[in-house]
Amino acid sequence: MKVFVTGVKGQLGYDVVNELTKRGMEAIGVDIDEMDITDGDSVNRVIKEAAPDAVIHCAAYTAVDAAEENEALCRKVNAEGPRNIARVCKELDIKLIQISTDYVFSGEGTRFWTPEDVCEPQSVYGRTKYEGELAVREIMDKYFIVRIAWVFGINGKNFVKTMLSLAETHDTLRVVNDQFGSPTYTYDLAKLLADMVVTEKYGVYHATNEGTCSWYDFACAIFSEAGVKVNVIPVTTAEYGARAKRPANSRMDNDKLTENGFEKLPAWQDALKRYVAALREQG
Repeated sequence: MKVFVTGVKGQLGYDVVNELTKRGMEAIGVDIDEMDITDGDSVNRVIKEAAPDAVIHCAAYTAVDAAEENEALCRKVNAEGPRNIARVCKELDIKLIQISTDYVFSGEGTRFWTPEDVCEPQSVYGRTKYEGELAVREIMDKYFIVRIAWVFGINGKNFVKTMLSLAETHDTLRVVNDQFGSPTYTYDLAKLLADMVVTEKYGVYHATNEGTCSWYDFACAIFSEAGVKVNVIPVTTAEYGARAKRPANSRMDNDKLTENGFEKLPAWQDALKRYVAALREQG
């Protein structure tokens, strides 16, 4: 099977290409240098030349705060990009896995969000990612929409790397304690996406590592796992301050995975343990 992967320089795209290759599939990874997803002609030409059996679309505009001041660019990448890709996939009659986010929800309450819940995004980033979902649904039949959250991987920037880096120069760190979700390892996500792409079990899924915590809990677990001593102070979202509104509740219900024969991802604590070990190995 030949799979075309966008955003190969990012955390998830990088791991997806590695996982597909490991399984003996042909993975064609591209980033903005090879294909500008906001340019319909570029998308049309590059995907048709590759002639894949499926596309896994990982590329996105993910700078949540910057998006508030760059709405037009964010929309081009997160809404028009998937629309361009979906059109070509529809024409070629191939599958598309569109990666989405917990930010499509209001972030209120405490219950776990299901794939069928009403989407009420509260930020430019969330709105544009939801528009991308709608474009895929409108154009295609053979699609998977996979909503993920709180990701960390070997390639690229993430919360774990930021915390460990800050701990090198700070004795004390303030971390938000009133936003809850599931830290999710891109290595585990990549395995799920590789499982998914060979099936025809289309639809909307949630995929995060199991278990939930606050960002403060996550930070404490990171330092404990890495053997780093630093004073972590819990603060509220209001005290911390950020341009874009963050979901207070990003708890995701992943039951649809097992209902359709896929394995849920391991507990986030297990994922963190493996990730810190991988960082050490990487040096």
